Amino acid sequence: MSATTPGTIPAHQRNGHHDPRDLTDWREHTRVFLQPIAAPSILGLFGFAGATFIVATHLAGWYGTTRSPEYLFPFAAAFGGVAQFAAAMWAYRARDGLATAMHGMWGSFWIAYGILNLLGAVGVLTLPTGTFTELGFWFLALAAITASGVIAATAESLGLTGVLLTLAVGAGLLAVGYLTGGSGWLHTGGWVLIASAILAWYTASAMMIESTFGRVILPLGKPSKAANIPGRVAHQPIEFELGEPGVRHGQ
Repeated sequence: MSATTPGTIPAHQRNGHHDPRDLTDWREHTRVFLQPIAAPSILGLFGFAGATFIVATHLAGWYGTTRSPEYLFPFAAAFGGVAQFAAAMWAYRARDGLATAMHGMWGSFWIAYGILNLLGAVGVLTLPTGTFTELGFWFLALAAITASGVIAATAESLGLTGVLLTLAVGAGLLAVGYLTGGSGWLHTGGWVLIASAILAWYTASAMMIESTFGRVILPLGKPSKAANIPGRVAHQPIEFELGEPGVRHGQ
């Protein structure tokens, strides 16, 4: 990875001194493969969108019975839980604190949701049908932490901000619904979460399409105006200045 022969140090790097020529050496004599290879939030947002949509539409009254969660939780736990949690770990490798926190938290929730409904399905637990205080506090904690994510997301894009804002509101409504036993709160929360799932699907689709075409196709409302112009290349080819060579900061 160096332009010099082994054991030698360029004159402009000796004695701990560096000058702008260091960057030229990197660009001309280094072959860099950026990590992550693909944006982890593509998988994370799709996992969230799929799991949230099937559960939220049931809460909103689109279909199903009281036994529907028994048929929904395997998909929610695997796609919304395991896949999203894996995306959180890859987001950590990408130094994306927001994605690590949000995917990690909601991925953990979907795994826990699956375990809870599995225990109910096999008769180990009897899950309440009205007021469910414990589950209400689950959503209360999720809503509060997601609200913090909304603030951070404003520095990323309008698309991600919309996902987390509707998610925080929906989780808050579900918290009230389960704490009070009010079905109206649950139905309303389900509708808000449907909106969050749709926004997550759009955001993930925009990121995926940009990665395959190599340019912006669907804008996400990023702070950089250039990143929102269809056809514009949004990423620089090398970003080692921010830290470890070969690891891109963010997604």
